[in-house]
Amino acid sequence: MYEGSERASQDVPTAVKILVAGGFGVGKTTLVGSVSEIAPLETEELMTGASLGVDDLAGVEEKTTTTVALDFGRITINPDLVLYLFGTPGQYRFWFMWDDLATGALGGIVLADTRRLESSFASVDFFEQRGIPFAVAINCFHGRRDTTPDAVRAALDVDPDVPVLLCDARERQDSKEVLLTLLEHVQARAEAREAERLRAGSSAPGGN
Repeated sequence: MYEGSERASQDVPTAVKILVAGGFGVGKTTLVGSVSEIAPLETEELMTGASLGVDDLAGVEEKTTTTVALDFGRITINPDLVLYLFGTPGQYRFWFMWDDLATGALGGIVLADTRRLESSFASVDFFEQRGIPFAVAINCFHGRRDTTPDAVRAALDVDPDVPVLLCDARERQDSKEVLLTLLEHVQARAEAREAERLRAGSSAPGGN
């Protein structure tokens, strides 16, 4: 009985939580929906007159809906690893939910729109202050690739090791590449910390 239970537990893939953050209208719901292997849970609601003067629609005037709670999706990377994606609401009045959504997150994606790059600063600060590794994905609306990762890196002032890449959030392969890049970054950071820990241990009095 025990051996069977142990064997069954070994077949269960590791579940990893990833947070997808960014400003209002940058494409978080689109990214989660494009890559999710299940029908994504979306809490999109029609925007009403109540949002006038509250939500800044500059650059996204065509937007008619907004996320009021979260987006949720799932993607199996391989038989041993499943990612659960949580998209945050972008408007300031919903930011109180971000801490709860970030609990237990392995890493995060900051989705950026170069038309409104300033809306990404809060997401970058959120992950940096909590020590959560993240990658920056530049959503190329309408297929336009009129910027470079280096230019966005400089504008957002993120560390050199933080991945910054172009993507089209509507395309599954692009969205998957963003997630794989984040996982590689998380692994590299963990390995660097372990190497630093071992170096510190060997240099301490009594170390090998």
